[in-house]
Amino acid sequence: MRVEANPYQWPYNGDLDPKKTALVIIDMQTDFCGEGGYVAQMGYDISLTARTIQPIKHLLEYVRGIEGFHVIHTREGHTPDLADLPENKRWRSKQIGAEIGMAGPSGSRILVQGEPGWDIIEELKPQQGEIIIDKPGKGSFYATNLDLILRNKGITNLILAGITTDVCVSTTMREANDRGYECLILEDCTGATDENNHKAALNMVKMQGGVFGSVSDSEQVITALEAMKTKV
Repeated sequence: MRVEANPYQWPYNGDLDPKKTALVIIDMQTDFCGEGGYVAQMGYDISLTARTIQPIKHLLEYVRGIEGFHVIHTREGHTPDLADLPENKRWRSKQIGAEIGMAGPSGSRILVQGEPGWDIIEELKPQQGEIIIDKPGKGSFYATNLDLILRNKGITNLILAGITTDVCVSTTMREANDRGYECLILEDCTGATDENNHKAALNMVKMQGGVFGSVSDSEQVITALEAMKTKV
């Protein structure tokens, strides 16, 4: 069973086994898609990232009803003392008017663990038993135990959603690809602070016959999973 995708039907081997598959929802935090957060403070249009919320919510609710299907959430942020924040990353954020660690318009310290802006938005709150990966960088594998968790659970297929397409999602997809995971990125469930960057990141995936995996959308995933249930 495969998902209709571009440039190839996913997964490549047709093994769409829920026990081997995880929906990875990347950084759906107030700081990235909510009012008064990091992205808003930088002056970007948050509607470009917030528009992913409803498609992700719909897909999330669907896969939660499939026995054995895995759900993983990630959050980017730094310890309250900022000991894991590289100086150059802090410097760059300061240049654009949204210094990491400082209080934003809502009073929440930007991208700091435990702060309201750092947490996952209410619409996509993790349920008990769902994995949460806290990461200090863009990629979900850097300085985390994600790879160990995936291998221990026998997960080989990753369906990627979240924000931003060109930064944290793309970095995670590339990291996963190098580790041998079969990746699918969802166009309607990802977004960037610049629409051209969103499109470019998706186009990069399609190069060379799917250099990092394949591209589809949430409805195609649901259609394939529905067909799988019918077949069973």
